[in-house]
Amino acid sequence: MDERQLRILRELGELGSVTAVAEALRVTPSAISQQLRLLQRSIAVPLTERAGRRVVLTDAGQALAAAAIEVESALARARHTITDFAEQPDGGVSVAAFHSAGSAFFPLLLRGLAGPGSPRLALADEDVAQDRFPALTRDYDLVLAHRLDHGPAWPRAVAATTLLHEPLDVALPVGHPLASRPRLSPQDVADQPWITVHDGFPLMATIEAIGSVANRRLDIVHRINEFAVVAEVVAAGGGLALMPRWTARTHPDLVLRPLSGVHARRHIDVLHRPERTARRAVRTVLAELHRAAASIRGTAPHV
Repeated sequence: MDERQLRILRELGELGSVTAVAEALRVTPSAISQQLRLLQRSIAVPLTERAGRRVVLTDAGQALAAAAIEVESALARARHTITDFAEQPDGGVSVAAFHSAGSAFFPLLLRGLAGPGSPRLALADEDVAQDRFPALTRDYDLVLAHRLDHGPAWPRAVAATTLLHEPLDVALPVGHPLASRPRLSPQDVADQPWITVHDGFPLMATIEAIGSVANRRLDIVHRINEFAVVAEVVAAGGGLALMPRWTARTHPDLVLRPLSGVHARRHIDVLHRPERTARRAVRTVLAELHRAAASIRGTAPHV
């Protein structure tokens, strides 16, 4: 039995005929009769009987019709509960981000949503390979992920919105011979030692593109994912690195120079399962992420 069949049984008890029920529910009498037959198949005792030309409820049918009122009431309460949950402005929202995005976005989220009635944030860092970001949407409401400009699109199972198109610049120590140049080419930097991310992370494709354009294999001496650590190693003379222009923290002993000749840009996207935005609190956080992205773009220094 299902909710619709129970409602038909209840209406039949109150209205007294299949025709009246059909008119009330705006369907045909044959559709009402079919649903009654389907309901009867799941019940061991007769629910209806003939009374002249009319179909009426048996005692068992009347008992089930009375129970149907309780079922409809319980379902109505459940729907109201879900509606209240979905529209709750201060509901909990979980947000995951890779390290540099978390460093840039999390403080802005916390400040922007600090007022009464705002969503309750649960923040987490997740530094994973690019192909593992979509799976994180099972555990978090919103996931900040990154991919290269020319990288594969996210799977259709998740919704994706781009927050930033962020340039990737070459980071050098302040006193490096190349630091005086306003822009660098792959040929300029191909003979330098490099610090880069682990395999499977988006920036590796740009590193490989630099080597391809320069027609030589880059000398990768260190593998470090965390940009704050990368900055310290570059400043200490450990090699050059690609650094995001806006979301990495500035370092007094580093300079960033644009790279020409390759696509050196990444997308910072927010991923989520489509049903998550049915909740008002999630929509509020998503809107705040877009405001934060605009702030990051607006306050970032131009190189």
